[in-house]
Amino acid sequence: MTAHYDALETREQAAREADLFSRLPGVLRCAMTAPAYADRLKGVDPAAVTSRAALAGLPVLRKSELPALHKASPPFGGLVAAAPGSFARLFTSPGPIFEPEGRQADPWRGARALFAAGFRPDDIVLNTFSYHLTPGGFIFDASARALGCAVIPAGPGNTEQQFELIEAYRPVGYSGTPDFLKILLDAAASSGRDVSSIKRALVSGAAFPPSLQAEIKGRGVDAYQAFGTADLGLIAFETAARDGMVVNEDLIMEIVKPGTADPVAPGDVGEIVVTSLDPHHPWIRLALGDLTAALPGTSPCGRTNMRIKGWMGRADQTTKVKGMFVRPEQVAEIGKRHSALGRLRLVVTRQGEADAMTLKAETAAASDALREEIAGTLRAVTKLGGDVELVIPGALPNDGKVIADER
Repeated sequence: MTAHYDALETREQAAREADLFSRLPGVLRCAMTAPAYADRLKGVDPAAVTSRAALAGLPVLRKSELPALHKASPPFGGLVAAAPGSFARLFTSPGPIFEPEGRQADPWRGARALFAAGFRPDDIVLNTFSYHLTPGGFIFDASARALGCAVIPAGPGNTEQQFELIEAYRPVGYSGTPDFLKILLDAAASSGRDVSSIKRALVSGAAFPPSLQAEIKGRGVDAYQAFGTADLGLIAFETAARDGMVVNEDLIMEIVKPGTADPVAPGDVGEIVVTSLDPHHPWIRLALGDLTAALPGTSPCGRTNMRIKGWMGRADQTTKVKGMFVRPEQVAEIGKRHSALGRLRLVVTRQGEADAMTLKAETAAASDALREEIAGTLRAVTKLGGDVELVIPGALPNDGKVIADER
Protein backbone atom coordinates (compact mmCIF):
# COMPACT_ATOMS: atom_id res chain seq x y z
CA MET A 1 0.00 0.00 0.00
CA THR A 2 1.47 3.36 -1.02
CA ALA A 3 2.20 5.87 1.72
CA HIS A 4 1.39 8.90 -0.42
CA TYR A 5 -1.59 10.07 -2.41
CA ASP A 6 0.48 10.71 -5.57
CA ALA A 7 3.94 11.69 -6.77
CA LEU A 8 3.23 15.41 -6.41
CA GLU A 9 3.54 15.09 -2.64
CA THR A 10 7.13 13.86 -2.75
CA ARG A 11 8.63 15.94 -5.58
CA GLU A 12 11.53 18.27 -4.90
CA GLN A 13 10.41 21.57 -3.41
CA ALA A 14 12.18 23.46 -6.19
CA ALA A 15 10.13 21.57 -8.78
CA ARG A 16 6.93 22.36 -6.89
CA GLU A 17 7.78 26.08 -6.70
CA ALA A 18 8.63 26.15 -10.41
CA ASP A 19 5.30 24.51 -11.24
CA LEU A 20 3.22 26.81 -9.02
CA PHE A 21 4.83 30.02 -10.23
CA SER A 22 4.75 29.01 -13.88
CA ARG A 23 0.96 28.66 -13.53
CA LEU A 24 0.42 31.77 -11.40
CA PRO A 25 0.52 34.38 -14.23
CA GLY A 26 -2.34 32.61 -16.03
CA VAL A 27 -4.36 32.46 -12.81
CA LEU A 28 -3.74 36.18 -12.25
CA ARG A 29 -5.03 36.95 -15.73
CA CYS A 30 -8.19 34.98 -14.94
CA ALA A 31 -8.59 36.76 -11.61
CA MET A 32 -8.24 40.19 -13.23
CA THR A 33 -11.26 39.54 -15.46
CA ALA A 34 -13.32 40.02 -12.28
CA PRO A 35 -13.95 43.72 -11.56
CA ALA A 36 -12.79 43.76 -7.92
CA TYR A 37 -9.50 42.04 -8.73
CA ALA A 38 -9.05 44.23 -11.81
CA ASP A 39 -9.23 47.24 -9.51
CA ARG A 40 -7.08 45.78 -6.73
CA LEU A 41 -4.38 44.60 -9.16
CA LYS A 42 -4.46 47.62 -11.46
CA GLY A 43 -1.05 48.11 -13.05
CA VAL A 44 0.15 44.58 -12.25
CA ASP A 45 1.77 42.67 -15.11
CA PRO A 46 0.82 39.02 -14.51
CA ALA A 47 3.78 37.83 -16.57
CA ALA A 48 6.14 39.39 -14.03
CA VAL A 49 4.68 37.60 -11.00
CA THR A 50 6.74 34.42 -11.14
CA SER A 51 8.36 34.33 -7.69
CA ARG A 52 7.50 34.65 -4.02
CA ALA A 53 9.16 38.06 -3.93
CA ALA A 54 6.99 39.29 -6.80
CA LEU A 55 3.85 37.80 -5.24
CA ALA A 56 4.66 39.57 -1.95
CA GLY A 57 4.41 42.88 -3.82
CA LEU A 58 0.68 42.35 -4.51
CA PRO A 59 -1.91 43.63 -2.02
CA VAL A 60 -3.47 41.20 0.43
CA LEU A 61 -7.22 40.68 0.50
CA ARG A 62 -8.28 40.28 4.13
CA LYS A 63 -11.08 37.85 4.81
CA SER A 64 -12.57 40.47 7.14
CA GLU A 65 -13.21 42.60 4.03
CA LEU A 66 -15.37 39.98 2.33
CA PRO A 67 -18.75 40.64 4.03
CA ALA A 68 -18.75 44.29 2.96
CA LEU A 69 -17.60 43.40 -0.56
CA HIS A 70 -20.26 40.70 -0.92
CA LYS A 71 -22.95 43.05 0.36
CA ALA A 72 -21.94 45.83 -2.03
CA SER A 73 -21.67 43.53 -5.06
CA PRO A 74 -23.53 40.25 -4.48
CA PRO A 75 -22.95 37.44 -4.52
CA PHE A 76 -19.14 37.25 -4.69
CA GLY A 77 -18.05 40.85 -4.21
CA GLY A 78 -16.79 41.25 -7.76
CA LEU A 79 -14.00 38.76 -7.05
CA VAL A 80 -15.32 35.98 -9.30
CA ALA A 81 -15.82 36.48 -13.02
CA ALA A 82 -17.70 33.21 -13.51
CA ALA A 83 -21.50 33.24 -13.26
CA PRO A 84 -23.02 31.62 -10.14
CA GLY A 85 -24.76 29.07 -12.36
CA SER A 86 -21.41 27.71 -13.55
CA PHE A 87 -20.73 26.23 -10.11
CA ALA A 88 -22.08 23.02 -8.60
CA ARG A 89 -23.32 24.31 -5.22
CA LEU A 90 -23.73 27.73 -3.65
CA PHE A 91 -23.27 28.30 0.10
CA THR A 92 -23.23 31.01 2.72
CA SER A 93 -21.21 31.50 5.90
CA PRO A 94 -21.68 34.06 8.70
CA GLY A 95 -20.92 37.57 7.54
CA PRO A 96 -22.60 36.84 5.22
CA ILE A 97 -19.93 35.48 2.90
CA PHE A 98 -21.07 33.55 -0.16
CA GLU A 99 -19.00 30.57 -1.33
CA PRO A 100 -19.35 28.51 -4.53
CA GLU A 101 -18.32 24.89 -5.00
CA GLY A 102 -16.62 24.05 -8.28
CA ARG A 103 -17.73 21.23 -10.57
CA GLN A 104 -14.30 19.58 -10.82
CA ALA A 105 -13.37 16.41 -8.96
CA ASP A 106 -12.33 17.08 -5.35
CA PRO A 107 -13.19 20.80 -5.53
CA TRP A 108 -12.10 21.40 -1.91
CA ARG A 109 -8.76 19.53 -2.24
CA GLY A 110 -9.53 17.25 0.69
CA ALA A 111 -8.80 13.76 -0.64
CA ARG A 112 -5.11 14.15 0.22
CA ALA A 113 -5.89 15.01 3.83
CA LEU A 114 -8.13 11.98 4.21
CA PHE A 115 -5.51 9.73 2.60
CA ALA A 116 -2.83 11.06 4.95
CA ALA A 117 -5.16 10.23 7.88
CA GLY A 118 -5.37 6.60 6.74
CA PHE A 119 -8.63 6.66 4.76
CA ARG A 120 -8.65 4.47 1.66
CA PRO A 121 -10.99 3.71 -1.29
CA ASP A 122 -14.07 1.67 -0.31
CA ASP A 123 -13.91 2.86 3.31
CA ILE A 124 -17.25 3.95 4.74
CA VAL A 125 -17.08 7.41 6.34
CA LEU A 126 -19.48 8.92 8.87
CA ASN A 127 -19.49 12.63 8.02
CA THR A 128 -20.90 14.73 10.86
CA PHE A 129 -20.18 18.21 9.53
CA SER A 130 -23.31 20.25 8.81
CA TYR A 131 -24.87 19.98 5.36
CA HIS A 132 -27.18 22.97 5.85
CA LEU A 133 -26.30 26.10 3.81
CA THR A 134 -22.64 26.19 4.92
CA PRO A 135 -20.04 24.19 2.96
CA GLY A 136 -18.49 22.15 5.80
CA GLY A 137 -20.45 18.95 5.22
CA PHE A 138 -19.95 19.06 1.47
CA ILE A 139 -16.21 19.80 1.78
CA PHE A 140 -15.62 16.51 3.57
CA ASP A 141 -18.32 14.65 1.63
CA ALA A 142 -16.84 15.58 -1.76
CA SER A 143 -13.30 14.88 -0.55
CA ALA A 144 -14.19 11.40 0.72
CA ARG A 145 -16.03 10.50 -2.46
CA ALA A 146 -13.11 11.77 -4.57
CA LEU A 147 -10.93 9.31 -2.66
CA GLY A 148 -13.39 6.51 -3.43
CA CYS A 149 -15.09 6.27 -0.04
CA ALA A 150 -18.79 5.80 0.64
CA VAL A 151 -20.21 8.60 2.80
CA ILE A 152 -22.95 8.56 5.44
CA PRO A 153 -24.23 12.18 5.34
CA ALA A 154 -25.03 12.26 9.05
CA GLY A 155 -24.48 15.88 9.99
CA PRO A 156 -24.24 16.84 13.67
CA GLY A 157 -26.67 15.79 16.40
CA ASN A 158 -29.27 12.99 16.50
CA THR A 159 -26.91 10.58 18.25
CA GLU A 160 -29.50 7.81 18.57
CA GLN A 161 -30.13 7.75 14.83
CA GLN A 162 -26.38 7.92 14.20
CA PHE A 163 -25.88 4.85 16.37
CA GLU A 164 -28.36 2.97 14.18
CA LEU A 165 -26.41 3.98 11.07
CA ILE A 166 -23.07 3.07 12.63
CA GLU A 167 -24.27 -0.34 13.77
CA ALA A 168 -25.81 -1.06 10.35
CA TYR A 169 -23.10 0.27 8.02
CA ARG A 170 -20.04 -0.21 10.29
CA PRO A 171 -18.12 2.89 9.09
CA VAL A 172 -14.37 2.74 9.62
CA GLY A 173 -13.89 6.51 9.39
CA TYR A 174 -15.25 9.66 11.01
CA SER A 175 -15.09 13.26 9.83
CA GLY A 176 -16.35 16.11 11.97
CA THR A 177 -15.32 18.19 14.95
CA PRO A 178 -13.30 16.53 17.71
CA ASP A 179 -15.92 17.66 20.21
CA PHE A 180 -18.72 15.75 18.49
CA LEU A 181 -16.53 12.67 18.18
CA LYS A 182 -16.13 12.69 21.95
CA ILE A 183 -19.90 13.18 22.37
CA LEU A 184 -20.56 10.14 20.16
CA LEU A 185 -18.04 7.98 21.99
CA ASP A 186 -19.31 9.06 25.42
CA ALA A 187 -22.96 8.52 24.49
CA ALA A 188 -22.21 5.11 23.00
CA ALA A 189 -20.36 4.02 26.12
CA SER A 190 -23.15 5.14 28.45
CA SER A 191 -25.92 3.54 26.37
CA GLY A 192 -24.17 0.34 25.38
CA ARG A 193 -24.12 1.09 21.64
CA ASP A 194 -21.42 -0.39 19.42
CA VAL A 195 -19.32 2.18 17.58
CA SER A 196 -16.15 0.07 17.59
CA SER A 197 -15.99 0.00 13.79
CA ILE A 198 -14.71 3.62 13.78
CA LYS A 199 -10.93 3.35 13.78
CA ARG A 200 -9.76 6.61 12.25
CA ALA A 201 -10.90 10.21 12.03
CA LEU A 202 -10.14 13.48 10.32
CA VAL A 203 -11.21 16.32 12.57
CA SER A 204 -11.38 20.07 12.06
CA GLY A 205 -13.38 23.13 13.04
CA ALA A 206 -12.47 23.17 16.76
CA ALA A 207 -9.49 22.92 19.06
CA PHE A 208 -8.03 19.46 19.52
CA PRO A 209 -5.80 19.78 22.60
CA PRO A 210 -3.31 17.03 23.55
CA SER A 211 -5.53 15.85 26.42
CA LEU A 212 -8.45 15.19 24.05
CA GLN A 213 -6.11 13.65 21.47
CA ALA A 214 -4.89 11.18 24.09
CA GLU A 215 -8.43 10.36 25.21
CA ILE A 216 -9.64 9.70 21.64
CA LYS A 217 -6.56 7.59 20.91
CA GLY A 218 -7.11 5.62 24.11
CA ARG A 219 -10.59 4.76 22.92
CA GLY A 220 -9.32 3.15 19.75
CA VAL A 221 -9.68 5.99 17.23
CA ASP A 222 -6.61 7.31 15.39
CA ALA A 223 -7.56 10.96 14.79
CA TYR A 224 -5.74 13.48 12.61
CA GLN A 225 -6.25 17.23 12.31
CA ALA A 226 -6.88 19.31 9.20
CA PHE A 227 -6.90 23.08 8.77
CA GLY A 228 -9.29 24.58 6.25
CA THR A 229 -11.74 27.34 5.51
CA ALA A 230 -15.08 27.65 3.73
CA ASP A 231 -13.37 29.75 1.04
CA LEU A 232 -10.45 27.47 0.21
CA GLY A 233 -11.32 24.01 1.50
CA LEU A 234 -8.51 21.94 3.05
CA ILE A 235 -5.34 24.02 3.35
CA ALA A 236 -3.04 21.85 5.48
CA PHE A 237 -3.24 18.52 7.24
CA GLU A 238 -1.54 16.21 9.69
CA THR A 239 0.27 13.09 8.52
CA ALA A 240 1.48 9.91 10.19
CA ALA A 241 4.65 11.80 11.18
CA ARG A 242 2.61 13.86 13.68
CA ASP A 243 5.07 16.68 13.07
CA GLY A 244 3.13 19.79 12.11
CA MET A 245 0.75 20.08 9.15
CA VAL A 246 1.73 19.72 5.50
CA VAL A 247 0.40 22.42 3.17
CA ASN A 248 -1.87 21.09 0.43
CA GLU A 249 -0.83 20.95 -3.21
CA ASP A 250 -1.93 23.65 -5.70
CA LEU A 251 -1.82 26.35 -3.01
CA ILE A 252 0.81 29.00 -2.36
CA MET A 253 1.00 29.79 1.35
CA GLU A 254 2.74 32.84 2.77
CA ILE A 255 3.06 33.90 6.41
CA VAL A 256 3.03 37.67 6.90
CA LYS A 257 3.46 40.05 9.78
CA PRO A 258 -0.01 40.71 11.29
CA GLY A 259 -1.54 43.88 9.89
CA THR A 260 0.83 43.97 6.90
CA ALA A 261 1.46 42.27 3.55
CA ASP A 262 5.11 41.60 4.38
CA PRO A 263 6.45 38.04 4.88
CA VAL A 264 7.83 37.22 8.33
CA ALA A 265 11.36 35.99 8.95
CA PRO A 266 11.71 32.19 8.67
CA GLY A 267 10.17 30.51 11.72
CA ASP A 268 8.37 33.61 13.01
CA VAL A 269 4.67 33.49 13.81
CA GLY A 270 2.46 35.45 11.45
CA GLU A 271 -0.81 35.55 9.55
CA ILE A 272 -1.64 32.90 6.95
CA VAL A 273 -2.05 34.23 3.40
CA VAL A 274 -3.10 31.83 0.64
CA THR A 275 -3.15 32.07 -3.15
CA SER A 276 -5.07 29.32 -4.94
CA LEU A 277 -4.50 28.21 -8.51
CA ASP A 278 -8.07 27.43 -9.57
CA PRO A 279 -8.57 29.66 -12.64
CA HIS A 280 -12.36 29.37 -12.38
CA HIS A 281 -12.35 30.73 -8.83
CA PRO A 282 -8.91 32.05 -7.89
CA TRP A 283 -7.95 33.62 -4.57
CA ILE A 284 -5.02 36.04 -4.72
CA ARG A 285 -3.27 36.60 -1.38
CA LEU A 286 -6.31 35.94 0.80
CA ALA A 287 -5.31 36.76 4.40
CA LEU A 288 -7.27 34.42 6.64
CA GLY A 289 -6.78 36.14 10.00
CA ASP A 290 -5.23 32.95 11.46
CA LEU A 291 -1.73 32.72 12.91
CA THR A 292 0.86 30.02 12.33
CA ALA A 293 4.59 29.53 11.82
CA ALA A 294 6.51 27.51 9.26
CA LEU A 295 8.55 24.52 10.39
CA PRO A 296 12.03 23.95 8.97
CA GLY A 297 12.86 21.03 6.72
CA THR A 298 10.51 18.41 5.33
CA SER A 299 8.18 16.01 7.07
CA PRO A 300 9.52 12.59 8.14
CA CYS A 301 6.51 11.13 6.30
CA GLY A 302 8.22 11.94 2.99
CA ARG A 303 5.92 14.76 1.88
CA THR A 304 8.08 17.67 0.81
CA ASN A 305 5.73 20.64 0.85
CA MET A 306 5.94 23.45 3.37
CA ARG A 307 4.90 22.50 6.92
CA ILE A 308 3.22 24.70 9.50
CA LYS A 309 2.73 24.34 13.24
CA GLY A 310 -1.04 24.46 12.87
CA TRP A 311 -3.52 27.05 14.11
CA MET A 312 -1.90 29.38 16.67
CA GLY A 313 -4.59 32.01 17.26
CA ARG A 314 -6.10 34.97 15.49
CA ALA A 315 -4.14 37.74 13.79
CA ASP A 316 -6.82 40.40 14.26
CA GLN A 317 -5.87 41.69 17.70
CA THR A 318 -7.70 45.01 17.35
CA THR A 319 -8.67 46.49 20.70
CA LYS A 320 -10.13 49.70 22.11
CA VAL A 321 -8.03 52.06 24.23
CA LYS A 322 -9.73 55.10 25.76
CA GLY A 323 -12.58 54.62 23.29
CA MET A 324 -10.35 54.47 20.20
CA PHE A 325 -9.50 51.40 18.14
CA VAL A 326 -5.85 50.37 18.03
CA ARG A 327 -4.97 47.93 15.25
CA PRO A 328 -2.03 45.61 14.43
CA GLU A 329 -1.33 47.53 11.23
CA GLN A 330 -0.71 50.66 13.33
CA VAL A 331 1.90 48.82 15.38
CA ALA A 332 3.47 47.61 12.12
CA GLU A 333 3.57 51.20 10.85
CA ILE A 334 5.56 52.25 13.92
CA GLY A 335 8.11 49.54 13.13
CA LYS A 336 8.41 50.71 9.53
CA ARG A 337 9.25 54.24 10.69
CA HIS A 338 12.11 53.06 12.91
CA SER A 339 14.49 50.68 11.13
CA ALA A 340 16.40 49.86 14.33
CA LEU A 341 13.41 48.01 15.80
CA GLY A 342 12.70 44.29 15.70
CA ARG A 343 9.58 42.69 17.21
CA LEU A 344 7.01 45.01 18.77
CA ARG A 345 4.27 44.37 21.31
CA LEU A 346 1.74 46.93 22.48
CA VAL A 347 0.61 45.98 25.99
CA VAL A 348 -2.73 47.47 27.10
CA THR A 349 -3.46 47.59 30.85
CA ARG A 350 -5.43 49.56 33.42
CA GLN A 351 -3.73 52.06 35.69
CA GLY A 352 -6.14 53.13 38.37
CA GLU A 353 -9.39 53.64 36.50
CA ALA A 354 -7.87 54.52 33.12
CA ASP A 355 -6.58 52.60 30.11
CA ALA A 356 -2.83 52.65 29.61
CA MET A 357 -0.53 51.25 26.97
CA THR A 358 3.16 50.43 26.76
CA LEU A 359 4.94 49.69 23.50
CA LYS A 360 7.66 47.11 24.05
CA ALA A 361 10.22 47.23 21.25
CA GLU A 362 13.23 45.02 20.56
CA THR A 363 16.38 46.90 19.54
CA ALA A 364 20.14 46.59 19.78
CA ALA A 365 20.49 50.39 19.75
CA ALA A 366 18.56 51.47 22.85
CA SER A 367 18.82 55.12 23.86
CA ASP A 368 16.70 57.77 25.51
CA ALA A 369 16.56 59.65 22.22
CA LEU A 370 15.22 56.60 20.36
CA ARG A 371 12.67 55.99 23.11
CA GLU A 372 11.40 59.56 22.81
CA GLU A 373 11.23 59.32 19.02
CA ILE A 374 9.18 56.11 19.21
CA ALA A 375 6.87 57.64 21.81
CA GLY A 376 6.21 60.49 19.39
CA THR A 377 5.50 58.04 16.57
CA LEU A 378 3.18 56.03 18.83
CA ARG A 379 1.15 59.15 19.52
CA ALA A 380 1.15 60.23 15.88
CA VAL A 381 -0.02 56.85 14.58
CA THR A 382 -2.54 55.87 17.26
CA LYS A 383 -3.59 59.38 18.43
CA LEU A 384 -2.95 58.11 21.95
CA GLY A 385 -0.10 58.58 24.36
CA GLY A 386 1.80 55.65 25.84
CA ASP A 387 5.04 54.53 27.39
CA VAL A 388 7.85 52.94 25.39
CA GLU A 389 10.03 50.15 26.78
CA LEU A 390 13.12 49.15 24.79
CA VAL A 391 14.22 45.53 25.24
CA ILE A 392 17.04 43.42 23.83
CA PRO A 393 16.53 41.42 20.61
CA GLY A 394 14.82 38.10 21.34
CA ALA A 395 13.20 39.30 24.56
CA LEU A 396 9.66 39.26 23.17
CA PRO A 397 7.97 35.90 22.52
CA ASN A 398 7.65 34.60 18.97
CA ASP A 399 3.88 34.11 19.10
CA GLY A 400 2.59 36.55 16.49
CA LYS A 401 0.98 38.76 19.11
CA VAL A 402 1.53 42.47 18.48
CA ILE A 403 -1.27 43.76 20.75
CA ALA A 404 -1.68 42.18 24.19
CA ASP A 405 -4.82 43.36 25.98
CA GLU A 406 -4.15 42.54 29.65
CA ARG A 407 -7.04 44.48 31.20
